[in-house]
Amino acid sequence: MNRRRFLLKSLGATLAMPSLPSLLANAVGGNSAVQLAKGAGVGARRFVAVGNLLGYQVKSLFPETTGAAYEQTPLLKPLWDVRKQLTVYRGLDHGIKGGHFAVHSFLSGVLNSEAQNRPLGNVSIDQFIADKIGHQTRFPSLTVGSEGGIHGGCQIAWTKSGVRVPPITGPAELFDRLFVSDSPERLARRNQENRLQASILDTGLADANRLSKQVNREDRDKLDEYFTSIRDVEQRLELRQRWASLPKPKPPLDRPETKNKVQDLPMLYELIALALQTDATRIATLEIGGDFLPQDLGIDKSYHGLSHHGNDEAAIKHLITLEAYQIEQFGKFVERLAKMTDGDRTMLDSTAVLFGSGIGDANSHKNSDLPIVLAGGGFRHGEFKKIPTMGLSKVPLCNLYVDLAQRMGVETESFGNSTGRFGIS
Repeated sequence: MNRRRFLLKSLGATLAMPSLPSLLANAVGGNSAVQLAKGAGVGARRFVAVGNLLGYQVKSLFPETTGAAYEQTPLLKPLWDVRKQLTVYRGLDHGIKGGHFAVHSFLSGVLNSEAQNRPLGNVSIDQFIADKIGHQTRFPSLTVGSEGGIHGGCQIAWTKSGVRVPPITGPAELFDRLFVSDSPERLARRNQENRLQASILDTGLADANRLSKQVNREDRDKLDEYFTSIRDVEQRLELRQRWASLPKPKPPLDRPETKNKVQDLPMLYELIALALQTDATRIATLEIGGDFLPQDLGIDKSYHGLSHHGNDEAAIKHLITLEAYQIEQFGKFVERLAKMTDGDRTMLDSTAVLFGSGIGDANSHKNSDLPIVLAGGGFRHGEFKKIPTMGLSKVPLCNLYVDLAQRMGVETESFGNSTGRFGIS
């Protein structure tokens, strides 16, 4: 059984006999498989999340005035031309501690170390959504960004089994994933793997059928869940086989080189935009980690060292320079999506883009008062909203994630440590 589970990991499934907790998965409907028609995906909902390892200088980010008439700040200046297409939030967080070692909870609201006994572990919102609707595209989701750097990168995306989704680390690799088809040899290997996995599923199904005649009602319920899991994996396998036989879209640009995280950032954003436009995926994350080197912006300091600035004015000035660059590229991404057509609306109308960090103040290792910006998605924007940070009016960031999941078509009333919906419209 361990061997079977290992071989099936690539399908995103965990198959074990039902002495384990429920393995019920979201089954793919037989008639809702891959959309093969030209124009598939037009008007579909999409979601992108961008996370930063070391946060932003909140004193230079958040304005004082709430509402639509908020003032320009040094770190909001790069977003000023698109401010009506986004909302800035202050006061949202997950109510957890851990400094750098809690940044990975940005999209989950749950520390990995505390996820073991939770039904969905510390699944991140992107993977939570991908589990439900990811079958509709070639890639259920794309995780892009930093593998290394201080504390191992942002570790932004997590499966419900508590496994970090490894990121695609550079533009060249992402380009190949989106536009370069497998060689005949690689395709033959994939077909062989598919046949092996299908054989393993058949064996697992036979084992379960044999056991179903020997168990009581309670165990039969668990076996029913196991049967559902097997059917889910069978359908995922069928979808993967269909996508393997379909050519990838022709690239609209030459294969880019992977240089460094600073110079790569604009191209990573552009490739994510193209992935959405070609309907290769509808869910993507981008993490900016400790390998985003200030030296590539002419700053002779370490990023992590600068983040512990001790209120040194020179260090803060350097941080604002590199953070403004990151925010500028995010703003250009928002503008890029706004210029892409998606049926009778824009790609930005169809795509909710979350931007922020799992750390509110790297200097003091605080994971509260997180910097959060939400753009697009068909929501009403153009304001700075300040959320109460204490008392009964405090709202968890995961409440916002519930709204985002629902907008993506996922029927859920909770996520992570949410207490309900946030109520964005």
